[in-house]
Amino acid sequence: MFAKIEELETRYNELEADLGSPEIIRDQKTYQTYAREHSALAPIVNCFREFKSLQNEIKGNRVLLEDPDPEIRNLAKEEIDALEERLSQVERELKILLIPKNPNDDKNILLEIRAGTGGEEAALFAADLFRMYSRYAEIKGWKTEILSQHLTGIGGIKEIIVLVEGQKVYSRLKYESGVHRVQRVPETETQGRIHTSAVTVAILPEAEEIDVEIDPEDLRIDVFRSSGPGGQHVNKTASAVRITHLPTGLVVTCQDEKSQHKNKAKAMKVLRSRLLDMETSEQQSKISEERRTMVGSGDRSERIRTYNFPQARVTDHRVGLTLYKLEALLQGELDLVIDPLITHFQTEALKKASEN
Repeated sequence: MFAKIEELETRYNELEADLGSPEIIRDQKTYQTYAREHSALAPIVNCFREFKSLQNEIKGNRVLLEDPDPEIRNLAKEEIDALEERLSQVERELKILLIPKNPNDDKNILLEIRAGTGGEEAALFAADLFRMYSRYAEIKGWKTEILSQHLTGIGGIKEIIVLVEGQKVYSRLKYESGVHRVQRVPETETQGRIHTSAVTVAILPEAEEIDVEIDPEDLRIDVFRSSGPGGQHVNKTASAVRITHLPTGLVVTCQDEKSQHKNKAKAMKVLRSRLLDMETSEQQSKISEERRTMVGSGDRSERIRTYNFPQARVTDHRVGLTLYKLEALLQGELDLVIDPLITHFQTEALKKASEN
């Protein structure tokens, strides 16, 4: 492991020297490429340097264990204990930093939320989840833009697609994909019975044009008049756009904007991300099963997380985490579950790395 890190440190030093070269500074494309690589290596190199510094401090203090003064020996022992504890932490941090990164971790995302089993109650909970993710984005300083939405008449959401832009969005939200189950008494329930509903969430990395090539000949583009819930907000011009990708059968519809051009641009953004997701799935030898595995069918029995309102309880079934902080979570304090999830999956990755 350390031989590999030393190679990375050598490369980091080379990049640092190159970035100060007038020739490289003049070539902006090369400069930006080097700067990105330098920035990516910085956390590993800085952590490694702290590791070596701690080792040297421990070595220096061990010499003091032979000092004739018992007080100095005791102070050295205390210092060594503290340094070794920190050394152990830094070594774990180094191992985590060396875990191969998901190439999409730095990307923006398309957040897709769809009501599953449960009718109107599922749609209302989909709206709750949308607000939860929106508040989390605000806390993180991320920007959100609704690309497409299908609302119900009483404030629920049948389906919504949101672009979330910011720093390391995918790395924080990638574990949110799956079925979210809610247990609560609906407002329309007269006898106080608890109902169970389900909502599916998909987190797709945003695909740029360079990520996915789309042949215009492969697209069928239809335009039509948009409509809203209850016949409201009907657009009198044909501004809504439906794009069908003929080779895959993927269909994307966007009608939120009054401009046909803007609706087409948003629909293409969604289509590119879905195609990238499909290509990634094929590369992982899961082909069409990947998306179904990720979001499930929307049935009550499939779930990654359960939100129990009567007990104010949230349970993440993948890591056995239970919190009685439902309201805080719905207000956007998602790090309460995201941090334990990241720690869990990092630990699993470290186990696999040590086995190999």
